[in-house]
Amino acid sequence: MLITVSRQTGSMGEEITHQLARNMNIRLLTRDMAMSNVFPDVASRHEMHMLAESPAFFLAKSSEGLTFAEHLEIRLKAQVEQGPVIIFGMGAQIVFADHPNALHVRITASPQVRIQRIIEKRGLELRDAERFMTLSDRKHKRYISTIYSKDWSDPFLYNVILNTDNLGIDEAAQFIQCMAEHRQSSALPAEVPAAAEEQGQQVIFKHPSEEEFARILDMHGLDWEYEPRTFPIQWDAEGNVTQAFSPDFYLPKFDTYIELTTMDQRYVAQKKKKVQALRKLYPGTNVNIVFKRDFNTLVKRFGLMKEAESNE
Repeated sequence: MLITVSRQTGSMGEEITHQLARNMNIRLLTRDMAMSNVFPDVASRHEMHMLAESPAFFLAKSSEGLTFAEHLEIRLKAQVEQGPVIIFGMGAQIVFADHPNALHVRITASPQVRIQRIIEKRGLELRDAERFMTLSDRKHKRYISTIYSKDWSDPFLYNVILNTDNLGIDEAAQFIQCMAEHRQSSALPAEVPAAAEEQGQQVIFKHPSEEEFARILDMHGLDWEYEPRTFPIQWDAEGNVTQAFSPDFYLPKFDTYIELTTMDQRYVAQKKKKVQALRKLYPGTNVNIVFKRDFNTLVKRFGLMKEAESNE
């Protein structure tokens, strides 16, 4: 059994989750536990500070060569394999989106109710409570957007969304427990991953130069992926993504993204700004801008690198 819980600040999501874990007598994993038990093994004191402050730093690579987000996912998956568990936050609704027996829950409440709860719990003035709620929600939303390029509030990430305006902690916890136990008892066999059905589909390129570059890569026996990931690089005051960047190619063998460009200086300048922003927000990400005139030179260089590695 796996239950993931995401919550808005002031929705009583944390209290409900702890009550649920007590009622069901199963393990509960939280972000604080991850910071205490996962990252000290792979992060320096400075890196621990950055992980606490910056969602983007989870994409930085540790000394072991994995990003901190990958370290966290590996540890979460290992915990799930050990038996029933509730995971509070940490993007678990996305990490385990394809888990056949998972129940993904989002706990919400209206802004007015949430603000009043924050005032009562933390003893804040109205203006401070509003600011606390806004900043907390924004931080959660930005983590999901930065790491997984998903919208935290997307209802399709969840099996059930609870509005706790008129629900108590015990009532909400019992409701989730009932759903989880019913889901467990009537679990169906896992479906075939959709990715398996997509294999062999023809790639549709947006520009002839991209198709030409792909042919050159194929000629040199280099594996590639076309626009495999979108990186959010700019957000508005509410944490919504306002600008993103999808490099044209990814070369898995070299962990490198390639963005092709033309000779038009207007577009070159725009792409350079996006690449600079990406490198700053996602430390350790390798991305290069390549002009058409440099196609063959670049690909030959990667081909020689591949050949050299295979001869070692």
